[in-house]
Amino acid sequence: MIPGGWQKFAGARVLLLQGPMGPFFRRLARALLQAGAASVHKVNFNGGDQFFYARGAIRYRGTMEAWPSALSRLMSELQIDTVFLFGDCREIHRPVQAVARERGAEVWVFEEGYVRPDFVTLERSGVNNHSPAPRDPAFYSALPDMELPVEKPVGNTFWYAACWATFYYTASILMRPFYRHYRHHRPLGVSELLPWLRSPVRKLRYRMRERRYGHFLWGVEAGRFYLVPLQVDTDFQVRVHSDFESVSHFVERVVASFARHAPADHCLVLKHHPMDRGYSDYSILIRALAERYGVQGRLHYIHDQHLPTLLDHASGVVLINSTVGLSAMNHGLPVAVLGEASYALPGMSYQGGLDSFWNDALDFHMDKDLYRRYRNYLIRHTQLNGDFFRNGVFEWKRMRTMDVMRRRAAVAPSQSTGTVGAKKQEATKRESAKHPPLDARA
Repeated sequence: MIPGGWQKFAGARVLLLQGPMGPFFRRLARALLQAGAASVHKVNFNGGDQFFYARGAIRYRGTMEAWPSALSRLMSELQIDTVFLFGDCREIHRPVQAVARERGAEVWVFEEGYVRPDFVTLERSGVNNHSPAPRDPAFYSALPDMELPVEKPVGNTFWYAACWATFYYTASILMRPFYRHYRHHRPLGVSELLPWLRSPVRKLRYRMRERRYGHFLWGVEAGRFYLVPLQVDTDFQVRVHSDFESVSHFVERVVASFARHAPADHCLVLKHHPMDRGYSDYSILIRALAERYGVQGRLHYIHDQHLPTLLDHASGVVLINSTVGLSAMNHGLPVAVLGEASYALPGMSYQGGLDSFWNDALDFHMDKDLYRRYRNYLIRHTQLNGDFFRNGVFEWKRMRTMDVMRRRAAVAPSQSTGTVGAKKQEATKRESAKHPPLDARA
């Protein structure tokens, strides 16, 4: 939810930078114009960006080193006062805060939902550990109880994400000669298509292989295993907001501590991240660690088990800073956060060291009232009901419906009024589309 709703951006001159793979930012532009934004402009940095937002966009084909000054000139030319982007740790987005601050502009950052699976995140200034949300538990404890709106389920979005990723990387590869200076957080080559093509195959294979695994975990081992949700290896939350060099480094540290300090009748379950399915496989590493530390039979590596059911039967959760931590708290579980996370508050997450967690977790009691108020605050101030790949934000659909109804009501008494409104909207679209490539003006 956005305090004041999307009408908050009425009259704003908006610049969209890089968004999620897919048509989400194109839908965002339409929603902003419907909410009354004065203008919406988009910068593309590679062929994938251009594929999903071709009409009227500005192409940046300069170097990453020249980007901050180019951005400053662009914001000055277009009189930009509001910037939207996805992920504040991407290389092209790192200088945005400083440039926007100089110009007195707001920066709004999208990210995957803190509350899963039916939300995406939108915060002013930054997300995750850059979030401006208060870190004092007393702030949340003092909040009044407020009723939350009914949320709509987003459904399965995996196949949409896989489809958009295939289009995105194909377009990026084919158009690379036109954006030769761009540096992506993953390699932009033919090899990048293979993981997305491999992922559905692995998904089916793991589902068959692990068909009976779940019954073992919430049957024989129920209440006697710790869950370790792994993050995507290229996740900026691992790179920027933790001391771990990689997910492999994290796995090694956790297994070593578990082997030395955990109760002998407990198991360790490492769950692969679904979006990393086509890229990484830690089977060899985990087998080697099991042998090195003598915990064969107590280490389990899984991929596609139902996360909420796993949380129902786990003893505790160990992670870097994944938002699974909030899901675990929602199930009342003790959570050890080894990286930096805005939700790692005293009273909500375990505050001791990893070595002591394995035994202390059995007696740890989370402050459920504090968590409930914290979660409600997040939903009311940072979460939008929807997703990036399939539905967009559900509120946009209601806005479009209301916009259609208003237009019909305006046309009914006077056809001329409707014609004037249509011309005005067309003029706004032309303003957003008239700019030449940014590198041509640099």
